[in-house]
Amino acid sequence: MADKVLMKGNEAIAEAAIIAGCRHYFGYPITPQTEVAAYMAKKMPKIGGCFLQAESEIAAINMVYGVSATGKRVMTSSSSPGISLKSEGLSYLAGCDLPALVVNVQRGGPGLGGIQPSQSDYFQATRGGGHGDFRMIVLAPASVQEMAELTVKGFDLADKYRMTSMILADGTMGQMMEPVSLDFDIEPPVEKPWATTGTKMEREHNIVNSLSLVPEELEVLNLKRYEKYKIVEENETMYEEYMVDDADIVIAAFGIAARVSKNAVNEARKQGIKVGLIRPITLWPFPKAPFEKAAEHAKNFISVELSMGQMIEDVRLATNCKCPVTLCNRVGGMIPSPEQVLKAITDIHNGGVK
Repeated sequence: MADKVLMKGNEAIAEAAIIAGCRHYFGYPITPQTEVAAYMAKKMPKIGGCFLQAESEIAAINMVYGVSATGKRVMTSSSSPGISLKSEGLSYLAGCDLPALVVNVQRGGPGLGGIQPSQSDYFQATRGGGHGDFRMIVLAPASVQEMAELTVKGFDLADKYRMTSMILADGTMGQMMEPVSLDFDIEPPVEKPWATTGTKMEREHNIVNSLSLVPEELEVLNLKRYEKYKIVEENETMYEEYMVDDADIVIAAFGIAARVSKNAVNEARKQGIKVGLIRPITLWPFPKAPFEKAAEHAKNFISVELSMGQMIEDVRLATNCKCPVTLCNRVGGMIPSPEQVLKAITDIHNGGVK
């Protein structure tokens, strides 16, 4: 077994990105993800990479755009308000079909909000991330180990499908420390014949551009892009199931909420309540299949979130509204406790919530 090192979640992301071959990082400090940038600032110059603290989040995402166009692996990271500033650039990346990794370590909002953990950027991430018709692959880690593993996976998926991957973590995931194995199987670099690397007069010019003034041509581009997204949906969903097979009540949760919920599931099982957990790891594409299957025998679902109820809409859609879906939540930087989740379970079990 590979040796493990004790790392903070944000640091694990940065080190995993370097292992994955990222040598270009552009960002701007904002709590609670600043350690990603700090780690890159220290490490990149030592390995011949480029770290640049941009003058703004807007500048940072456009630097990502430029490096990605050359075919290099590149990333940026921020927290909720900073991701909003990057949203125009995310749309341009999608419009040019450029791969990149973007990390959002979420904080409470809206506005400047607070610096404590949140999951309230779910809509923003899973519904595109900026203007126009597009999607990003959204990965939700629930441990420091997954912070690292999904960073590598995010780069691989971005290159494979020529689209942006986003790590959507809550502030707890970024700040907590756990033992991490950094022994990864790195996939060989993907050939990028579309990259703007210079022609040496041996091929036609590659042009990276998201502007299309002919409506019929733009329609074709969008339709083609959504054909690709359909392939992603069919092949790249990831999730974890825990005690779901015989469950009457099924909890849906991701990130820190899933860890809390698993404790509640264990306690409810001790009390004789048949409850299970489905943890989406890809928030987009959302793993519909396990929810559809669970809805065939479950009587109730509970969506546990650090938001006012955003993922709950996808849970309802995935279950085809066959069962009631109840929200169990805390917001503003607060985290539901195992006791709160257990109460939501027992209330439903005892008939208090329909």
